[in-house]
Amino acid sequence: MTMNETAHGEKKQTVTRTIEAPAKDIFQILTLPARHQEFDGSDMVRADEKSQRIQEVGDTFVMNMHAESQGGDYQRENHVVAYDENKLVGWKPGTVGGEPGGWQWVYQLDPVDQDTTEVSLTYDWSQVTDPELLAKNIFPAISPDQMDQSLARLQSLV
Repeated sequence: MTMNETAHGEKKQTVTRTIEAPAKDIFQILTLPARHQEFDGSDMVRADEKSQRIQEVGDTFVMNMHAESQGGDYQRENHVVAYDENKLVGWKPGTVGGEPGGWQWVYQLDPVDQDTTEVSLTYDWSQVTDPELLAKNIFPAISPDQMDQSLARLQSLV
């Protein structure tokens, strides 16, 4: 595992882990919202809301979430902003029926060989512009350790 912590003032963080599994097998899990709760290292994801498999940029999926800092249970509608089969998938969360909030999650899969994949997870909040949200000083809401836990859980699923 490697972690690229945020440099002072930078608004993104990335963790990387080499997983002993083909990229296509990892991609199958990442693109099925019904499985996201299984590998969420933040323990905020509870379940998907009857979402279909992610198939392209522009798809959306709704997740049931829980965080005391958010007042308990809530939902996020995720807008797919990156998709390259077996290589890349990413989304921007937002309120259901609203626009994304400016932060995004991106998984990049780089095959080492046919049975091994380097998986990078990037959490980027550089496009958050809502003054009210920025004033709360909640970013980053997820730590690099929680992100690495997501990759560890993902590894255990394949």
